[in-house]
Amino acid sequence: MPEPAAPATLTGTWLVLTRPDDQAPEVIGAVGRAGGQAVRIAVPVDVTDEELSRRLIVVSGDTIAPSGVLSLLAVVDGAGAETGPEASPDRLPGTVTDTVTLLRALDAAGVDAPLWSVTRGAVSTSDDEPTRDPAAALVWGMGRVAALEQPGRWGGLIDLPAVTDENTYDLVCRVLAGSDREDQVAIRATGVLARRISRADGAAGTATTWRPRGTALITGGTGALGGHVARWLVGQGVEHVVLLGRRGSDAPQAAALRDELTAVGARVTVAACDVADRDQLHEVVRKVRADGAEIRVVVHAAGLGLTGALSEVRPEEFRRTMAAKALGALHLDALFGRSDLDAFVLFSSIAGIWGSGGQSAYAAANAFLDALARYRRGRGLTATSVAWGAWAGDGMAEGDAAVQLARRGITTMPVDRALSALRQILDRDETTATVADVDWSRFARTYLTVRDSRLFDEIAEAREAQAGEQADDGKGAGDTPLTGRLRSLDEAAQHHALLDVVRTAAAEVLGHTGPTDIHEDRAFRDLGCDSLTAVEVRDRLRAATGLRLPATLLFDHPTPRVLAAHLRTELFGAPTAAVPALPSPAGAPMDDDPIAIVGMSCRYPGDVRSPEDLWRLVATGDDTLTDFPTNRGWDLSALFDDDPDRPGTSYATTGSFLHDADEFDAEFFGINPREALAMDPQQRLLLEVTWEALERAHIAPESLGERGVGPSRVCVRAGGSGGDGGHGVFVVAGGAAHGGAVAAVRRMLAGGRRWCDRDVDAGCVRGVQPPTGPGARRTVQAVRCGGRRHGLGRGRGCPAAGAAFRSGGERSPGARGAAWIRGESGWCVERSDGAQRPLAAARDPAGPLQRRPRSL
Repeated sequence: MPEPAAPATLTGTWLVLTRPDDQAPEVIGAVGRAGGQAVRIAVPVDVTDEELSRRLIVVSGDTIAPSGVLSLLAVVDGAGAETGPEASPDRLPGTVTDTVTLLRALDAAGVDAPLWSVTRGAVSTSDDEPTRDPAAALVWGMGRVAALEQPGRWGGLIDLPAVTDENTYDLVCRVLAGSDREDQVAIRATGVLARRISRADGAAGTATTWRPRGTALITGGTGALGGHVARWLVGQGVEHVVLLGRRGSDAPQAAALRDELTAVGARVTVAACDVADRDQLHEVVRKVRADGAEIRVVVHAAGLGLTGALSEVRPEEFRRTMAAKALGALHLDALFGRSDLDAFVLFSSIAGIWGSGGQSAYAAANAFLDALARYRRGRGLTATSVAWGAWAGDGMAEGDAAVQLARRGITTMPVDRALSALRQILDRDETTATVADVDWSRFARTYLTVRDSRLFDEIAEAREAQAGEQADDGKGAGDTPLTGRLRSLDEAAQHHALLDVVRTAAAEVLGHTGPTDIHEDRAFRDLGCDSLTAVEVRDRLRAATGLRLPATLLFDHPTPRVLAAHLRTELFGAPTAAVPALPSPAGAPMDDDPIAIVGMSCRYPGDVRSPEDLWRLVATGDDTLTDFPTNRGWDLSALFDDDPDRPGTSYATTGSFLHDADEFDAEFFGINPREALAMDPQQRLLLEVTWEALERAHIAPESLGERGVGPSRVCVRAGGSGGDGGHGVFVVAGGAAHGGAVAAVRRMLAGGRRWCDRDVDAGCVRGVQPPTGPGARRTVQAVRCGGRRHGLGRGRGCPAAGAAFRSGGERSPGARGAAWIRGESGWCVERSDGAQRPLAAARDPAGPLQRRPRSL
């Protein structure tokens, strides 16, 4: 990359995440020299979502909204050494899963800033430079998927050289400044090098005739892909093939394949083996060698293709998906680290080269395979990693899968053509190669509208496709048959017709049977839309409506109903029933401007699930005290102690609890069940009471995102009890950041819409917040002074950890004891000029009761 005309300039606060023993003084100093302010956050290995979110909230709460996030979690000391750090099986998963956790934690903490991930020795910039740390390449594979799934969240990837100095980190800041539009770079002594995809030169290199012999070991050998490779190797001269698969001889077609190969004179061994299990793999190889066979060819074609968005995949799922590819390759490398082989072939995938939505773990594993091949070459061993596109045929890409790939520009390759390419690669003794049948004009048009990238700048068809897309964005298609038909309809019919168009387009792109499979209030991302399919839906809607529509259309308007309303507005203007804009108030706020409480909801002990239940409980005076709940995972034996003065314990054995706090309708709120299990109970309860408060106010929650009542029209106020060591702190003063609960409610209100942090005008108030408390007061003030029509407030909380009750042994002098009561309440307030169903009016939120000193 050329040197910039002026030094890089950073602004604002940059969060720098390091391991606890890494103070990162060089990085922090470089950020300061570039004009930014660095705030370090220490992150232990295998950190949980909740812990990392808490750390982000605590740190972000003291600063203005961060400008960016720089992660050094994948940088390992020794990656620049001659041999590099050890790529051990134990280290492999944690290298990347903590970065996956970081992506989720940033979202939960409300940190809306690009994430850049730094590695050292993860990539090679020339044939003469080996990869020093192949484990770090896992982050590069995952990051390429993050760039597609979360283009606004993901910043990019930066690889450091073996030896760094002050200039190295100044160059890092230059990349962070973003003036070069590069998001995959390596910094070396010669400067900053940018990653590019280019066509292979068929005339380059010296080709020989590769001739295999002896025994070939094939992982995934009982699958469709492994079977094709086995037939091909036998045809090339291999006398004995060892086919490994999890099910061994019990795998479908295993017996038929063995008989077929035996019939042409080959010796066949079929073994059940999970190649991710080092001991199983070693035992199989030991037995083969004990029989006198010499393994001359190793082909690693095993893999697990589980899919899932980064926002949903859990660390354990990520590890499991990654294991077959990455750990299997690592074990094979160790087994044949000193062997003289004719070939050591790793079957990689294009998912690891440029990413593929929903395949983050798979992409990470395949990027590792490519790096491992270079790592072996650097040690003087044979290795070839081939990143394959889609193979045609039974058991591979066929039917609907093939159609979906073709629509994106990836054509399936006939088996004989793919094997012919493999022969050419082995003849030329290549270390890495990519083999795919790509329609670049179609593929690049979709890919590059999602992510502004220079990755394909050296492919002419890709450049032309991007230029054509930019030209299309500058003009509309004019009238279409659809718009002509819509003009004859009233507003309601127009909306219904456009909703049908949206649902039909989404169903066709996502492979559903019809528009009825697409729920009008389900977020597109929950329906399976990634960045690439979102562009396909956009293209269909652009053709149908003739409108100029951005590639981010489905992210900006995240449900079919919200999107249909947007399209109707773009075509015919705002609906006549739209809520009029509220004028910004001038001058000092009017304290006597009444605010009406129009909706309330609650969850309290004693089976209180509504305000009516609460009034009943008060009237009857029923006792709600019970034993501590046993469904929270608390260590009750360690929590209790008879001595009331013993710190860190509780002498109380009863309290008022929500015993059904673990019950939650995840599907109703459009939340993945696995994600719901990991959510703090306070988040789940807050979703429920907020939704019910709006319904009791006769306000459709989803309508707040479609009627023009956008981020500037609703104030969300959520204070927490603070009893979970900080987990209750959801809103930071000034709206600089917010926690997972507020983020969840705000996404719910807009059906998944991204809201700006600046729209929260309340500081954090801990403790009980009834409609006359300080939380309500700030909500009312925000509605009155901030030009908002509605306000949402919340009080109390439901701690997820038993540690919240350990303060019982730390009483104030003279205190007689403590009574624990947990619950949740929510209320909706509205300016009285629009309130039709007020439950009460708040003229002076800081009334006499609030001004009186309190005592217990």
